Amino acid sequence: MDRKELTLLNGIKSPEDLRRLDINQLPQLCDELREDIIEEVAVNPGHLASSLGVAEITVALHYVYNTPEDRIVWDVGHQAYGHKILTGRREQFCTNRKLGGIKPFPSPAESEYDTFACGHASNSVSAALGMAVAAQLEGKKDRHVVAVIGDGALSGGLAFEGLNNVSSSPNDLLIILNDNNMSIDRSVGGMKQYLLNLSTNETYNAIRFKAARWLHGKGMLNDDRRKGIIRLTNAIKSAISHQQNIFEGMNIRYFGPFDGHNVKELVRILRQMKDMKGPKLLHLHTQKGHGYAPAEKDVTTWHAPGKFDPETGERIVDKDPNKPQKYQDVFGHTLLELAKQNPKIVGVTPAMPSGCSMNILMKEMPERTFDVGIAEGHAVTFSGGMAKDGLLPFCNIYSAFAQRAFDNIIHDAALLNLNIVFCFDRAGLVGEDGATHHGAFDLAALRPIPNLTISSPMDEHELRRLMFTAQLPDKGPFVIRYPRGGGVLQDWRCPLEEVAVGTGRKMKDGTDVAVLSIGPIGNNVTDAIAKIGDSVSVAHYDMRFLKPIDEKILEEVGQKFKRIITVENGVKRGGLGSAVLEWMNDHGYTPKVVRLGLPDEFVEHGTVDELQHIVGIDEDGIIKAIKEI
Repeated sequence: MDRKELTLLNGIKSPEDLRRLDINQLPQLCDELREDIIEEVAVNPGHLASSLGVAEITVALHYVYNTPEDRIVWDVGHQAYGHKILTGRREQFCTNRKLGGIKPFPSPAESEYDTFACGHASNSVSAALGMAVAAQLEGKKDRHVVAVIGDGALSGGLAFEGLNNVSSSPNDLLIILNDNNMSIDRSVGGMKQYLLNLSTNETYNAIRFKAARWLHGKGMLNDDRRKGIIRLTNAIKSAISHQQNIFEGMNIRYFGPFDGHNVKELVRILRQMKDMKGPKLLHLHTQKGHGYAPAEKDVTTWHAPGKFDPETGERIVDKDPNKPQKYQDVFGHTLLELAKQNPKIVGVTPAMPSGCSMNILMKEMPERTFDVGIAEGHAVTFSGGMAKDGLLPFCNIYSAFAQRAFDNIIHDAALLNLNIVFCFDRAGLVGEDGATHHGAFDLAALRPIPNLTISSPMDEHELRRLMFTAQLPDKGPFVIRYPRGGGVLQDWRCPLEEVAVGTGRKMKDGTDVAVLSIGPIGNNVTDAIAKIGDSVSVAHYDMRFLKPIDEKILEEVGQKFKRIITVENGVKRGGLGSAVLEWMNDHGYTPKVVRLGLPDEFVEHGTVDELQHIVGIDEDGIIKAIKEI
């Protein structure tokens, strides 16, 4: 459909325009909104299926509520493309995820309609509760607050903590549960099964709502009586249906499940619930990818499909046979190879079996692979429990998400010196997903923790060797970090050999300047030195381990060089450069040290190449540093 044919959407510049429509026009608007998202994401890749699945919810919310005065808090911005388009950013949507364009996820820095940061899952209930309490304390009693959370995000521990507090704090929060049985892969765990079996009679809900309004009008329904009546009706309903409702057990009124794709019915329900007092949860069944047949059939692939033909649904995939494998795929194949040799190895991932390629092990050895849902802290402690009793977990978490398990890594892994291999995927700059997803902080955050081994491979062969080394006996908690996307070697297979822990490699000798790097960013160093040629004699060391750091290399460098450059794909405060400076100071060496890495600010979105250039860790930045030092 041509953009000119999107007659209703073309007339909407803000939610105020949307609210002028007749309710009978809303189904057409939802269709047009989907069409617009599909046409744009086909040429400017992003997160497709999630936003298609919530078109009706998005339209109904902005139709019923007075946004931005009323607050809508989205949980994970994967689902918020329709929200962006309806809130004044349709013309800029073609810049989504591009350098200098609109952000990949909702952000208050971009729009007043974006009420909170939502790049990581499970925070919506807590944030929305905070806003609801703030509205009451500031006297803004007419402000409504809505949290929209998916069933996958509901598996996160923070969501449960929020629900627990919602049940005990005075508030009128509405929680919309977008239940599509998916996160990126299929949802897992007891909450998933519970939601599949949960049902409530709509007539019962309508009668109870009318009775509550009648009692309230008679002045007979103060807060204490309301809670007592809720407890009584919950008990009656549980006895009749032989079913306990976890939400109503927490004094959160439950309504549903309803069809999340019937926009007119959603408007009716939201209008009925809008002025209800006390916390309530609206359970909606949706289909991820709804309205676009290819996405409906394969929701995992179409979560973020890359470029595609919107008419045929054919994905435009780079089929270059000489293109190097992705690091995550090398990890997945190597993990299966190691697991076949070592029966103690198990795999653990928090809701990312496809993203981190642990699905390779899951397919061959499902009994030894555990998808724990969106629960990074639990993934670490669960791994700790298995390690304590003799298994060897490979716990794979995206670096940015591992931030949520910082305490667990300390208390439930390092303190006990347990044999766990932490594989941190998407380390360093990840590109278009931006500030919420860059794996920027792991090196600096983990370096002070006792008992941890922290490593990063320069290429795929090194990744395989580090994985082999980490699974050898008594290595303790062992971190391996590697970036998103493709490696540098066409033939990634190599013999599995042990690497001596705490040793680096001299990649090139030199006399003028020493460059010390860690991880795949070292390939930029190699290319930069090659371009400089003989004008400067540059030595290059691949440190390979941040902790324990190779002190023999540092001693050699300290004795031989007065000028040192460190390069890392992570924040430079506290990482490799800081470790080198500390060692030099402690051992009486006083070289000039220039640290290249990410600055003390959040780096926004763009391609990896663009962002590396901006922060100065691409070839040009390294050449410039070598020439200027």
